[in-house]
Amino acid sequence: MSVRRVGVFAAIVMLIIVLMSVFLAPDDLSKCNDRPSDQHGCEMANAIVAVSGGDTTARTQRAIQLYKHGWAPVLVFSGAAQDKSGPSNAEVMRSIALANGVPAQDIIIEESSETTSQNAEKTRGIFRDKNIHSVILVTSAYHQRRASIEFSSRIADISLRNSPVSRDNQWSGWWWLTPIGWYLASTELIKIVIIAVQDLI
Repeated sequence: MSVRRVGVFAAIVMLIIVLMSVFLAPDDLSKCNDRPSDQHGCEMANAIVAVSGGDTTARTQRAIQLYKHGWAPVLVFSGAAQDKSGPSNAEVMRSIALANGVPAQDIIIEESSETTSQNAEKTRGIFRDKNIHSVILVTSAYHQRRASIEFSSRIADISLRNSPVSRDNQWSGWWWLTPIGWYLASTELIKIVIIAVQDLI
């Protein structure tokens, strides 16, 4: 293979990696400052929602950071227990938030969902009961697109913005250099395709 062909192949691979990174991790707050403003798309939300899974601690910390910067007055943590003999993931997330100075009255937990679709379905009632109409959704970067699709399809009357965790213990901007990075990216893409096919059926 000639040097030119190697260069073209490398450029194509890098383009694919960049497109995958951008597609998987939509970030609606990327154009905003650290704190909300009157700029379109940068306004406060009614709640920040973080779903457990992957690096749950990193997701929780990102939600807390947004809360402390004034993006919403309420944190919603969603996720069942990974170890059924222990507390739910949502309760663990709540404990982390409390330890970081978030008042208990500003935290709502949903403890029974075990999948992303259930995260969306089971928080829908919370949104309705608490009169929540706009949310900022937090999850890991590789998971953000699929989570957004699941929430948008099941809670159509909610204004949703994405704010992914850019780096955690499974994912970073260098994800393509690790086997786990390719595994997470490829499985997420497959799951997104499955959702799209199911919507067409």
